[in-house]
Amino acid sequence: MNCSFYELRHKEVINRSNGCRIGFVDDLEIDATCAKLKSLIIYGGFRCFGLFGRKNDYIIPWENIGLIGEDTILVDWNVPPQAQKKFFNGFKRRHK
Repeated sequence: MNCSFYELRHKEVINRSNGCRIGFVDDLEIDATCAKLKSLIIYGGFRCFGLFGRKNDYIIPWENIGLIGEDTILVDWNVPPQAQKKFFNGFKRRHK
């Protein structure tokens, strides 16, 4: 399967071990000496509408990429805890 950088940018990166969404591909790191792809780079999100900078970027080595599908990229990577996006788990009941 051939894939351009433009197509990679529209794929969501998901951790295979826990199903956590990491983000979308923003950049690539390429070894210019041997013309091989080294890693995918996902930029950290903005903090408070960009007023306080950005969160940390995530660099996923090429060896950790498990599968590149139509819409997603599955990776085997230990995601730092702050990168895990939590899903809405319903309304919580308040106890009085």
